[in-house]
This record gives sequence, C-alpha cells and structure tokens, in this order.
Amino acid sequence: MAGVPRPCPAVFGVLLVLAVTVNGLSRSDLLDYGVQFGDQLLDSGTDVTQQITLDQLVFFFDENFDKVYVNTNGFLSVAEPPAESEYLGKMPAKFGIIAPFLGDLDTSDGIGKVYFRQDNSPDVLQKITEKITQAFPHEGEVEPTHALIVTWENVIAHGVPERGDDLNKKRSTFQLVLMSTELSTYAILLYPKDDLQYYSTLVEGERKPVEVGFSKGLTQGWFSWRSTQGPYYRVTTDNEDSVRELMLLTNSGRRGVWVYHIGSSTFQSVTPGQVTTVAPEDGAPVQSVTEIPEPTYSEPYFEEYETPDYPPYEAETFSPETPSIEIFTSTTALPESEILSHVEAVPQNAAQPSYTQAGYPLSPRSQQPAQIQPNNPQVVIVEEEEEDLNVNVFSYYETCSTNRHKCSSFAECRDYTSGYCCHCKPGYYGNGKDCVADGKPQRINGKVKGRIFVGSSPTPVEFSNNDLHSYVVANDGRAYVAISTIPASVGPSLQPLSSIGGVIGWAFALEQPGYENGFSVAGGVFTRQTEVTFQPGGEKLTISQEFKGIDEHDHVVVSTHLEGSIPEVPEGATVQIDPYYEIYQYSSNLITSSSTRDYTVTLPDGSTQTLVYLWRQSVSFQSCPHAEGSRSIPPSQQLSVDQVFVMYDSVNQLIRYAMSNKIGSIVDVISDGTPQQNPCYTGRHGCDTNAVCRPGQGNQFTCECAAGFRGDGRTCHDIDECIETPQICGAHAVCNNQPGTFRCECIEGFQFASDGHTCVLDHPINHCERGSHDCDIRERAQCSYTGGSSYICSCLPGFSGDGRSCQDIDECQTDRCNRDAVCYNTQGSFTCQCRPGFHGDGFTCTPESEREKTACEKHRESMLATSSGGYFFFRPRPAVGQYVPICDSYGEYEPTQCHSSAGQCWCVDRNGQEIPGTRTGPGSRPMCLEHSVFPTVFGPTTRPDANLVSPGTNLLFAQSGKIDHIPLDGTNMKKEEAKTVIHVPDQVVIAVAYDCVDKMVYWSDITQPSISRASMQGGQPAAIIIKDLGSPEGIAIDSLSRNLYWTDSILDRIEVSRLDGRHRRVLFDNDLINPRAIVADPANGRLYWADWNRDGPKIETSNMDGTDRIVLVKGDLELPNGLTFDHHSRQLCWADAGTRKVECIDPYTRLRRKIVDGVQYPFAIVSYGRNLYYTDWRRESVVAVDRVAEREVDQFLPQKRSRTYGITTSFPQCPEVNYCSSDNGGCSHLCLPRPGGFTCRCPTLNNGSCVERDQNF
Repeated sequence: MAGVPRPCPAVFGVLLVLAVTVNGLSRSDLLDYGVQFGDQLLDSGTDVTQQITLDQLVFFFDENFDKVYVNTNGFLSVAEPPAESEYLGKMPAKFGIIAPFLGDLDTSDGIGKVYFRQDNSPDVLQKITEKITQAFPHEGEVEPTHALIVTWENVIAHGVPERGDDLNKKRSTFQLVLMSTELSTYAILLYPKDDLQYYSTLVEGERKPVEVGFSKGLTQGWFSWRSTQGPYYRVTTDNEDSVRELMLLTNSGRRGVWVYHIGSSTFQSVTPGQVTTVAPEDGAPVQSVTEIPEPTYSEPYFEEYETPDYPPYEAETFSPETPSIEIFTSTTALPESEILSHVEAVPQNAAQPSYTQAGYPLSPRSQQPAQIQPNNPQVVIVEEEEEDLNVNVFSYYETCSTNRHKCSSFAECRDYTSGYCCHCKPGYYGNGKDCVADGKPQRINGKVKGRIFVGSSPTPVEFSNNDLHSYVVANDGRAYVAISTIPASVGPSLQPLSSIGGVIGWAFALEQPGYENGFSVAGGVFTRQTEVTFQPGGEKLTISQEFKGIDEHDHVVVSTHLEGSIPEVPEGATVQIDPYYEIYQYSSNLITSSSTRDYTVTLPDGSTQTLVYLWRQSVSFQSCPHAEGSRSIPPSQQLSVDQVFVMYDSVNQLIRYAMSNKIGSIVDVISDGTPQQNPCYTGRHGCDTNAVCRPGQGNQFTCECAAGFRGDGRTCHDIDECIETPQICGAHAVCNNQPGTFRCECIEGFQFASDGHTCVLDHPINHCERGSHDCDIRERAQCSYTGGSSYICSCLPGFSGDGRSCQDIDECQTDRCNRDAVCYNTQGSFTCQCRPGFHGDGFTCTPESEREKTACEKHRESMLATSSGGYFFFRPRPAVGQYVPICDSYGEYEPTQCHSSAGQCWCVDRNGQEIPGTRTGPGSRPMCLEHSVFPTVFGPTTRPDANLVSPGTNLLFAQSGKIDHIPLDGTNMKKEEAKTVIHVPDQVVIAVAYDCVDKMVYWSDITQPSISRASMQGGQPAAIIIKDLGSPEGIAIDSLSRNLYWTDSILDRIEVSRLDGRHRRVLFDNDLINPRAIVADPANGRLYWADWNRDGPKIETSNMDGTDRIVLVKGDLELPNGLTFDHHSRQLCWADAGTRKVECIDPYTRLRRKIVDGVQYPFAIVSYGRNLYYTDWRRESVVAVDRVAEREVDQFLPQKRSRTYGITTSFPQCPEVNYCSSDNGGCSHLCLPRPGGFTCRCPTLNNGSCVERDQNF
C-alpha cells in the first residue's frame, strides 16, 4: 500500500498467524457422520478392511467399480488390499488406492472410529455440489446421483510411544467423500483445523510422513502381457510440513478442503480443483495459496515405452539428456523475506500477484536429485511456538554464480533473497530458461503416438512416431502444422481437430498490448492435457502434449499422444472451421480453458453438416518463485483464432492445419467486436518474417529486424557473428553461425566450464576403456570411444540392434549356403556343411565323384600302397614324409599327424610338411595350430581394373535440419570423426547430392519447398529453385554436364536445369505417381528413377535427354525408396522399405540379385567400393552392407537420434568426362548427354533464343 511503511518482520509473523487462522475448516464443517446418520462402523483394530458393495458405479482414472474397500489405515481401495507391509511406505501401491491420510493407524483403543455410509439424499448431494462448483468454477453444472462418505475420527498412530493415558494421545480426524454422476467421480478430502495432530507414523520402526494421493496400481501394457506401474498422483511430499499444510491450504477456495476429479469413462488423469485463492470471511483480506496440479507418475506403465510425469498416457521414451517435467522444490523453511511476500495484505478486489512454487525443471547437469511435489504449496506458515527457527538453513539457496549456465544464452541471471531467476534480455521473450528473438520465426518438431477409433470401427488406428512439424511466423501469429504418415482410414476424420496444433498457435500468438502469449509465460517446457467430446455421438479423445524446450537446432521439441475415439468424416469430404475465441484462465503454474467449437463438413455430394465438439484443456508449467515482484499477468486472456485452414493430403498422407492467432483482452473484442487496429496487432504490417513490428501512435508502426538479423525491417538478412566478431566465442572455441544466432563449441580437448561459456581443459573419461559404458557384452557389441567422454555402441557383425541390445542374426534364413549344404546358425555367425555325397566348404559343393583328390588324399593313397607289404610299419623311426597321413573332412591335412607303431606325433603345415621341433615321444601329443581354411567367396568379385577407393572420400547424409558427414577410410566409416557440415534448422532436408567439381552439396527441402546448395568449403546456403515445386524428394547431379535433375512427387514430374537453377525443362510429366529416388550415370548418358506408387511400383530408365524411356524393374517391388548406380561394376542397386530387401541389377544384362533382406525401413542408398550404405528410418542410422559378401558389416548411430534421410558420397576429384563436359557441348542452354552423343535442349519456358539439335559421335 502506497505511503505505508513496511512493518518489521515480527509484525508480519503476527499478521501471518492471524491470516491463517481465518476461514479454516472446523470439525462441525464436515458432512454429518455417526450411527445416528445411518453410518456403519468399521471393526476396531489396526489394518482392518471391509468391503462396501456400491449402489452406483464409481469411476477411478478410466475404469469403473461396483465395490470398494475401506481400511483403518486411512484409505479406500478398488481392490482388496494386501497386508499393510506390502504398501505402507511403498507408494505407489500395486492396487488402486484413494488415500486421504495413509499411515499405520489404530482404532483398537475404542476411542478412534471409522464411519462409512452411502447417501443420495438431496441436501447432502447439494452440499457436495457446492464444494465441487466452488473448486471448478468454469465447469458446467454438476448433477450428482450418489455419494460415499467415509470419516476417520480420533484415530491414533499405531505403535508410537507417548506419555500419558489414551485420552492424551495425539489423534487425527479427517473425511473422504466420493461423489459420482452418471459419467464421472469426484473426491473431496476434508481436514479440520487442529484435527491433524500428527504428521507421520512408524513404518518398520522408522518414522515416515503420512501419504496423500491417488494410485491406479498395476496396469496391463499395450505391447506386453507384463503388468507395469500405472499413474500415481501424489498430493503430499516426503516432508511432514506438506501434511500439516493440508489443514492450511486448499484447491477449492476453503482451507482444508481439497477437491479432485478422479475418473470418468475416458479421462485417465486426476484433475485438481482450480481455486487456490481463499474466500474472504468477515472482511479478511483475500489470501492466495498455490498448488501445482501435475501428478507424479512413478515409472513407465506401458511396456517398451517410457512415460513422462504428466500426462499419464504419453507413451514415449525420453533420453536422459531431455529435461523432465519433474519439479524441484525446497522443503526447508523459507527465509523471512520470502514468507513476507506471501502474506502482504492487499485490498479486497485488488489485482493480486501470482506467486508460484518450486523452481525450474532440472537441467541434465543438475547434481541435485529432483523432488516431485505436485500439490505441496511451499508457503511456510509460522505458528507462535515455532519462533526459534534455525537460520542456517537459509544459506543453501542457489545463486547465479553457480547456475548462470542454466539460463538461456539470451537471458540474464538475477539473484534474489531466496534464489535466482532467469530473465530474457531486451529484444527476446520467454521465461528466461528459453528465450527467442522478438519477431523471429520458430520451428516446432516432434513425434505423435497413440491410437484412435474412427466411427464405429472396432479396430483402432495406431500412431507410432509420426512426425509433427510446425512453422510459426511470430510477427503476425500465423502457425502451420503438419503431421506425416496419416493413413486414409483416419486422415479425413482428423480435419476438425486443428486444436492438436492450437497450443502452438497459443504459444506464439501475436501479443496485444499488456498481454502475453504462452511462450512468454511458460517458456518452452510445459505440459498440456486436453479432452475433446464430440456431439451428438459422445465420442471422446484425449490429447496429451509435452513440450520439452529448445534443442540444439533452436527448435522447440514436443511429444504428442492421442487416445480415444472420433466421429468419422468420409473420404473426400472437407472441413471448415469458423474463426473462434477462447478464454484462458491463469493461476499459479496452471492455465485452463474450455470452449464449444462448431465445424462444417462438406460431403463429396455437396451436402453439408454442422457439428460441434466440447473442448477442455489445462496447461501446466513452472515459473520462477524468487523474484521480489512477480510480473503481472492478466488472470484472463482471450485467444482469437481466425483464418483457420485444415486439409488432409491423401497423396502424401499428411494432415495440415494453419491458423492465425492473437492473444489479448476479452473486453477489446466484446466492446466493439474487433481487436485494436494498429497493424502490429492485426498482423497486417508487411514486415519481414525475421522482423518485429513496433506499434506507434494510431496506425503508425515501424519494422525492426529481429536480433541476429540486419536490414530495414521490410527485408532482413542474417548477421554472421562468427565473421564480424571472430573472437566472440573466446579462446579454445569455434563459432558456428546459424540463422539469427550463433553457437560456440569448444575445440577438441576442451569443454565448457560451469558458466557455460568458457572453454577449459577437458578431463575426459574413456568409458569404453573403463568398462563403465552401457553397450551390450563384448561378445555381441563394440564400444567405440569418440573423444571427450563420448562413445558409440554398435553391434558386431552377425548381430543386429542399437548396440546396447544386440540380437543374433540367423543367417540361415537367407539361403547363404550352397543348395547341397546344410546351414548351422551360431551366435554372430553361421557355418555351412556339404551334405553326404558332396564335397566343398558349404558355399560350393560338388559331388564326390566329380572332384579331384586333394594332396593329402593322394599322399595317403600312395603311402597305403607303399606299406601294403608290411615293411613300413616296423621301422623304429619313420622318416620325414614317410607316414600315412590323416586327412580332414575337406581332404586337407590334419594339423597333428602320428605314427601309430612308433608312438610319435608331430605337427604339419597345410602342405603336409613336418614343422621342425614339434615331434614328441610316446604318450604325448604336440599342441598344433589349426589351419585356417577360408570359405570360398560367394558372389561377384571386384574387377581387377576397378579404381581403388580414393582418399578423402566422405559420406554425406541428411537428418532433418542438417547434413552430416562421415569420413571413409577405404570402405570403413571413421565414426569418431563424424560431424555436421550444413546446418539449416528451418528446413527438412530430404535428398542430398554432391558436385565434385565445385565441391558443393545440394539438397531438397519439402517445407518451403526448395532446392538449395552450399559449398563444402564454407559459406551461406543459397536456394537455387524456390518456385513451381510441390515436393522435391529426389535429386541427381551431373557434374560433367553441369546439370541438376529432380523428381517431384506432388507435381508428378521429373525436371532438369543447370546447376544454378536456370533453364528448367520438364523431362517427364506422365505415368508418374510417386517418383522419389533418382540417380544419373553421366559417363554413359543414362538416367534412373524409382516410383513407389503403391498400386504399381517400378524402376524406370531413360537417356539423360529424356529419350528411350523404358521400365527396368516391375515385379517384386513395394516401396523402392533409395536408388544408386555404381559405374565401376555397372550395378544399379535399390532399397525397398516394403519388401525389406536391398537388391541390385545390371541394367544391360537385366541380371538381378538380392544382396540382403530383413532390413527395417531404408530410405536412401549410395554405393561406394564394395559397400552399399543406406539410411534407415526405424534404426535412425547409416548402415553399411558388403554387397560382395551379402551381409551387413557396420552401422553409424548419430548422437542426436532422429530419422535419417538422403545419403550420397563426396569425392576429392571427378572421374571421367562426357560429351557435354567441354563448353557445354556448344549448346546455348541445356546439354543433355545420351549414349553415343548428346542433345541440345531448350527450357520449357523458351523465349525464342534457344535452338535444339542432336549430336552423334
């Protein structure tokens, strides 16, 4: 209050005591209980259970029950509980449990009682309804039909030694009410003030705090018969203060009253009450208390998946490097200054600051264990007898000196009396942990999982790691969202659900003056849970999304889980969603909204239907509690969404959403129907997409380039900080420029210090050498040290897997042996043995009658003939070479030979010659080494005139927004030297090709779409083709003729241009459905491409000028994604994700052979030397295959695991020439080679200056 001096701390202590005594719950405020009201009594004792058969079903999480069990120990369960030793101190329990006060309790003294009854009387239901309505003010009307009331009165803690008689023991009284409607159930927990007289009980001889929460118990995993732990919503923590605060705080507007929505037919989570402000009583000031509503889920409960802490049905695995949503909260007493901030008196009806609890999600480098305290407000209430506080506890708060690196590099760290906070610098917005530049476009990437039932179909559509990509133009609020690999069985029906991406629109909505979008409030780490109810069919869908912050590419990462059912929208129908408004309610660390949305379905026959669905969502996040004055966020903000566009692209199996979003005042729209008209607030300003609009007076505004860009605001160019400020990263560091920003990386041998900026000497740990890695055992896997403390796990040849878990490959399933041999699989290998009557190594077998005798066999026959008179066997010492040799099954000399009569043995080499010094006397045998007999090579051998692998060759492969390279040593991948060479975080790179003349790498991007290039020697990426593209998915470079070829799977055509994008010409635009991979043989003038049309996949070829087009491969194809041509061996090879094979064909002889099968999901492939290298979507790796030995020999797993796309090789020099190599063949525009000559061709758009001609040689 202005003009009023701040009272001393002692005065505030008194004010605090007075404040917390107001409006508390008394025992008389409990619902009536006792035998006089029809209650039954639980038998006296400890750990006593009684079953209650219910008059109406209760819902708990997503299941319903017709009976429950009440227990002395302060809980109700949905299954008969085991002995207390199985659950006390061992939460979450293995059975479904509702625990208002779980501990080792006792009623055997006759004073403590447990009452219970079912009640459906109107007056009782009305009282319960009032409590629920107060806790959920924004919900619709609740219509209760049944209540179960359980009251524990004067129960004591079992086995706790106390002085005095039973009447003087500490006792606790509390009440649990389950209220059910026809479709859902609520739980009300009531704790009268001063009636919780102890906060812990003895468990196995040790005091442990009482526990409050809801546990679903064991659940059946989707993909396994094994049961796993289900969700667990924890209200209290491991600190007794959190138990005491049950009487003092609330989530329903009344101290000591806690309300939760605990189940319905589809909703699988526990939702807390939303009112953390205590209603005033007798003129008392309004008090704010805080509660974090996210539940704690103890461990994954879907087999083969990890589940994040919230929501419970997000089934995705997160690596340890990903920050979790776990909350770190100090459980020690707050310092005096922090206590004061929670109890300052404010005038009634005044806008109140929103004080939040806990800190930020722990970073991966945090050394403190995370404590998860979802519902424990950390407001310390000081009672009069607790004046002697230990002030030493206050010295342990974290400060910026050791935590500055946890802030964004675009934020500053500030110390406060109770800790530190991060604040974005001017020109940036966010929560300090995540900051982005004002006006800069933003990318959001992630995965979608789950299952959806469509219409009346009994079989769900499964989602498994479907890609989600979003692009937001932040300076006008436009958001574009696309989800891939959506089958036609569900795609049209997903069109009404633009709100799957609606949270992205809210996060980056255009801000009106005084209002903040979601990213400004919550940053990039928050959790969103949504329930959609469709009318009139009642289908329900839950959408759970976890935003995990900004990754190293400056992309926000999100995981999405869909579960439930949706009404069917027929194939071919379109959906229109009208503009809508949505009110967001803001409270401490929780944002809620609900609305009703209309959408119109236009059927293929032209008729229309207008339908509606109900929408309810909550967003949970963590803000910093330590700032002296929390920034003022309006308690209610309105999201205005217009220009909504939805479409299902059946050709590419994509669902697309687009919308324009603004966040602002409710009043602005209600008063005159339109938002404020300054162009900065409407988005109609014309500023560059990398600029921020600054409003002026009236309709005046200016455009200002975002941080990291330079220009006049209408046009902005990236600033290369690395060139302009060479020393910006400091000593021992290198600078990598990125759009709008830059990144510093320590050079080899150095690592970042705790400040996150200074590079200091690295003290690496070689986990491979120490044996502290997590690779599979060395008999199955190899640990490869990659520098620093990093390593890579890879399975040994003969095994498959990710290196951490490797399984034997059964080579005998792939017909490796000769047809006249038997295959025996072994761990990591296999052996082949010719059948009886045949001779050979198993790879080649010939009949015994046809083969020539070996040297050993001839030697043996000769000696047997010589010794037939008996003379030989009676010599005292056989001469060297004069013995009857023993031959093995292959006819080769056994390594140990003996003379039976003389009793002497010796070793021989593979030619049967005695090895000097190995002869032994009678009774002993020498240790002879086995002769290494190598199996005959099966398959074609390398031509003797083939070029050797050149030094300096690299593999280049794409991974979303970057291109990495792996140096090759011969055909071996030098994995430890792999690194990123091209970084384009705003693109999704699909195809990659290399020009060996100018040392340029080319790539296609399907998001813009565009075709771009960049020098391998450094320099900025440049787009060379940006117009008239649909989805360029394959590119090929003719370095000799200086031409570029590409396929377009949306426009269904193949085009050619010069390498700079000039003189475009359409080669083919007919009989193409899904062309993707394309490869050129410039030396011979041939072009090859694959079309993965599911109804007729094929591989075609033509001359590079478009003549002589023929189908090369038609049968036994499904999804031929990758294609490569090796001009040394004249082999055209492809990878098929449908047949799961890698095959090769000689285009001239049409001889076709299988190289390997059983591959997972190959995307692109390239040939080099005797190896084929392909990228695999499922394995998220680069796999090497020896096409001579016909087996996988190696794989490379990138450190950042995601789908791998195009792959090619970069050569240090160019081989050969063709007819167009010199002076463009004399052509004015395009010189296109063909066998025996070339053709001069004109662009499709010819201005008349081009002349076409053919030239033969």
